[in-house]
Amino acid sequence: MLGNTIKIEGTKLLVPDDPIIVYIEGDGIGPYIMEAAMYLWNGVVEKVYDGRRRIHWKEAKAGEKALKEFGTPLPDETIEAIRYHRIAIKGPLATPVGEGYRSLNVTMRQQLDLYACVRPVRWLRGVFSPLKNPEKVDVVIFRENTEDVYAGIEWPVDSEETEKLRVFLKEKFGVSLRPDTGIGIKPISEHATKRLMRMALEYALRNGRKSVTIVHKGNIMKYTEGAFLRWCKEVAKEEYGDRVCFEDEGICDGKIVIKDRIADDMFQQMLLYPEDYDVLVTPNLNGDYLSDACAAMVGGVGMVPGANIGDAIALFEPTHGTAPRLKNPEYANPMSLILSGAMMLDYIGWIEAANAVRRCVEMTVAHGYVTPDLKARMKDAKEVSAFGFVEKALENV
Repeated sequence: MLGNTIKIEGTKLLVPDDPIIVYIEGDGIGPYIMEAAMYLWNGVVEKVYDGRRRIHWKEAKAGEKALKEFGTPLPDETIEAIRYHRIAIKGPLATPVGEGYRSLNVTMRQQLDLYACVRPVRWLRGVFSPLKNPEKVDVVIFRENTEDVYAGIEWPVDSEETEKLRVFLKEKFGVSLRPDTGIGIKPISEHATKRLMRMALEYALRNGRKSVTIVHKGNIMKYTEGAFLRWCKEVAKEEYGDRVCFEDEGICDGKIVIKDRIADDMFQQMLLYPEDYDVLVTPNLNGDYLSDACAAMVGGVGMVPGANIGDAIALFEPTHGTAPRLKNPEYANPMSLILSGAMMLDYIGWIEAANAVRRCVEMTVAHGYVTPDLKARMKDAKEVSAFGFVEKALENV
């Protein structure tokens, strides 16, 4: 196929002017927003670089499309394509609730060791927000992506495994569980925690951020989330000691301030004092809750991009789901996916194109051209489809 594969030298990506990037359409609204977003990314890259750079797209299958073609929702070929080409972007994938196959998003993160889920949350002018001052919200959430209850180590209430564990816990540790109990295990390791904290600190240093806040429930889960807090602090102190300062040390003289907050308190902190928080580091489940809550503060999950990043592979995705109740999927909001593409362009070093994508999206929203989900809460806005939004956005490049 046309294009060249992205290589890596040490920890540095070697990106050609014609990189091959993998894409997965996704389920539900996925094909509609992916088509629109790709049209925008291609148009921006063409304009910004005057034809000197171009993305060559390689499709991989996952979800319902893969199930029909391969008999499995996540073929080995898809995982290998992402691993080989290193960069991928995907639409939302459906996850059966309470039965069926496990979350494909979680499976991909684990198989590819994409240990950091990174979600920047920032308000766009003109978008409805429940806050009086949504412009104060500008946080980047680093959520551990491979452990916690998302590791999938669980057994149903009536299984042989659950009964064996229940008996084992009673006999060996004196822990009594009701016979109608399902069991799950919550692993949090020093290795996974410390590498996440390093990535968050490197991001904060590279991007001029002022603070990194460790979000945890260590007051209750002392040996999992309490350990998460301790290990994060160890990384900050032992590896970045000359560049960071803990908030109880007083004046920090331009160093990155290390804070920590209990998870439930963090939710009210973001509502009351969003300007006090910058980069957040969280275990898996807390980060999932917190990123959606923060997204609601700036207009909803349709506005927030996301990335799953490992040491040599990155998979970008919208924060929202497949929107199965949406009657007209061609009118789905493509902004989360589009802005995830801007993160992808940043990641490969095409900063000019990334900034142009963000700028044209912001200008289009400011001019009042939005999809129906936003128009319902924006006075005098003009309703457009996903593709209509992209066409307007390209006029602002």
